[in-house]
Amino acid sequence: MELQIPTRDYKGHIFDCDGTLADTMPLHYRAWARAMKEFGGTFPEDLFYSWGGTPTVKIVSQLNEKFGSTMDPKATAAQKEVYFRELIPETKPILPVIEIARALHGKVKMAVASGGFRHLVLETLDALKITDWFEVIVTADDYEHGKPSPDPFLIAAEKLGVEPKDCIVYEDSPLGIQAAKAAGMDYVFVPTPTAPAK
Repeated sequence: MELQIPTRDYKGHIFDCDGTLADTMPLHYRAWARAMKEFGGTFPEDLFYSWGGTPTVKIVSQLNEKFGSTMDPKATAAQKEVYFRELIPETKPILPVIEIARALHGKVKMAVASGGFRHLVLETLDALKITDWFEVIVTADDYEHGKPSPDPFLIAAEKLGVEPKDCIVYEDSPLGIQAAKAAGMDYVFVPTPTAPAK
């Protein structure tokens, strides 16, 4: 994996978690597939990857709208997260991004901005033993409008005390890239085996 990283210096580095720092997207899809089987929904894998970064409850609502299902968003999302939590110990690092974060740790301000629930994001970072690298961790519990809204990244920048224009975002999902652009931040696209490089 080769990352296209801008050469300028940034005061704030903001990382997505799932699919960027942590190779958890296949684990999330396994959890979704199990929840869909239980709740009677449909979630094609390509759609799953294109919706990366979307809060879980919102995903269920969007699936209902798209496929005419009647899943309870909160109950379905809660059960999906239970299934994902069981898989967290299988989390592997995305090494090129981890090495960037390791090199920056202690030198610049760093944050995580995720569409996941706080307890799951923290457990994922703990599984990789990198939680203490980040001064700020922003999750779906901290904002109303998720990606592609810029709110997750703007909140992270504010908590870091860094202007958006001085931040760079590391993201694997199209919605996350849209959010970074909307926040007025530069970005690094992190390709995954299931997401074509842009």
